[in-house]
Amino acid sequence: MAVPVVANTPTQRPRDRSTGRAAIQPAGWKSLPAFLLLVVGGGLLIGALTGPDAWFLSLRKPSFNPPNWLFAPVWTTLYVFIAIAGWRVWSRRTGGRQEALTLGLWWLQLGLNFLWSPVFFGGHRIDIALALIAVLLASILGFIATAWPRDRVAALLFAPYALWVAFAAALNAAFYWINNAA
Repeated sequence: MAVPVVANTPTQRPRDRSTGRAAIQPAGWKSLPAFLLLVVGGGLLIGALTGPDAWFLSLRKPSFNPPNWLFAPVWTTLYVFIAIAGWRVWSRRTGGRQEALTLGLWWLQLGLNFLWSPVFFGGHRIDIALALIAVLLASILGFIATAWPRDRVAALLFAPYALWVAFAAALNAAFYWINNAA
């Protein structure tokens, strides 16, 4: 179904008649596979290269630690949501400061997300990973807050991500505390 689009002035991007927000242009759809490849591919690659090792298996686990098999499907789903949210914000940009901030927060959370596994699993630094995940959660919440006025779908796509990262932060903190702050 085509979205009705109307141009406000020759210098503005067309707007969706139902929301008044910038509409996704047909050419914008071509960039969605690139976002999916970057986010899903990057996330899965980092997970495969820095997944749980003998060190992790030797750690004491908190009682609420989920089974290992749960992480791959959850993260794959979240990575798809992250990619779509980033693509939507990127595709609807009009050059405003608020949009630049939202897109900057999207890139920040992606970088922090991709950094967390190498720090925790590769570097065995539960403490630094805990600090990283706290900043990651703040950047996710910042993205939601700045995306909400312009693209509620993008903001809502980050809601399950925020919940999962909040849970992961609690899990990271529990690992830190029960393993003698190792």
